[in-house]
Amino acid sequence: MEYPLPTAARQYVAQHLHDDPAQLALQARRHPGLPVPDLIRQIQARQKARTKLPDWAENPELIFPPTLSVEQASSARTAAFKASLVNGQRLADLTGGFGVDTAHFATTVAEVQYVERNAALAEVVRYNLAQLGIGNVQCHTSDAVQFLRSTPDTFDWLYLDPARRDTAAKKIFRLQDCEPDILRLLPLLLHKSRCVLLKTSPMLDIEQAIQELRQVRRLWVVAVDNECKEVLYELGPEPAIDPERFTVNLLRNGQQQEFRLNRARETRAVARYAEPQQYLYEPNVAVLKAGAFKSVGTAFELLKLHQHSHLYTSDSLRADFPGRIFRIRAVEKYDGAALRTHLGPDNRAHVTTRNFPDSVAEFRHRTAIKEGGELYLFATTNLEGKLMVLVCEKL
Repeated sequence: MEYPLPTAARQYVAQHLHDDPAQLALQARRHPGLPVPDLIRQIQARQKARTKLPDWAENPELIFPPTLSVEQASSARTAAFKASLVNGQRLADLTGGFGVDTAHFATTVAEVQYVERNAALAEVVRYNLAQLGIGNVQCHTSDAVQFLRSTPDTFDWLYLDPARRDTAAKKIFRLQDCEPDILRLLPLLLHKSRCVLLKTSPMLDIEQAIQELRQVRRLWVVAVDNECKEVLYELGPEPAIDPERFTVNLLRNGQQQEFRLNRARETRAVARYAEPQQYLYEPNVAVLKAGAFKSVGTAFELLKLHQHSHLYTSDSLRADFPGRIFRIRAVEKYDGAALRTHLGPDNRAHVTTRNFPDSVAEFRHRTAIKEGGELYLFATTNLEGKLMVLVCEKL
């Protein structure tokens, strides 16, 4: 594909950026002088990037690769967080992809090496970095092993985000099934750098990863707006016996919820239990993924509703809790008629089930309560093993 795009092509993309690509394909004959199929692919990729890369999606100077590369790229928010973890003179991004992480690393490291084995993708990234005014990145068309074996340099940091799709394009999660195979590559990585930052799927079990990698110093579980996106492992020649786990939930308002734990503190933590009090606390997904089922409660002096619910309560507000906080308005039995007395005429509420026999769909079917509204219903189990529903308003 030709780039920079000719003026007419750029105008077409800008004009139709928010239109239905299928409809644009049907109208392609109206633009005989334009490579409409290629431009539609540009539009599709920008639409895919609108949420995770809003500034890039709206930048008319950039070229976008096929949508799969956009799907696999980090979001701007997670890339900025990763960049905050590294510093120094030299970093190599060994699985460069669409270059989002590379572009953000370039803001905190003096010199960045971008490595990508797909030549067409590497050329797009080289062009885009120039349009973004990023001048401290060198691009290499190579794979991680070839690059490390051929360069005489050592690095302050090496970064890898191994591909998690097999040849049939199915998602995979085990470390040994990813490309490159980090377990086999690790000796070479630690020969070239004392600090390796590894991104893995949030589906990978953390305990298993620590055991298999063996060189973990610390790790971060990263969520965006309470959706777990990735787990980052810092590897080095001197691993920690019990790596610190940092949980981060990046919020739309620019703030972030944080919590810190390790396995020893979680094991020593003793949960205290109580019936629902004035406030209800629901940990964010990063906290739960990191395994903080007791220590998050003890750290904030909260009482747990049940061993298996992972919901907490208190009479005094802990506004810095890493999760959602609610004020409990009522505690009801699992009875649709009783619950609907708290709702408006449209019978709407947000529903969450925790340690509860019915799914949200089954709950709605039995109670005739629709999605929406201002109230939140938490269906769970009390200390006596009886079902209860907490009627709450969000703080």
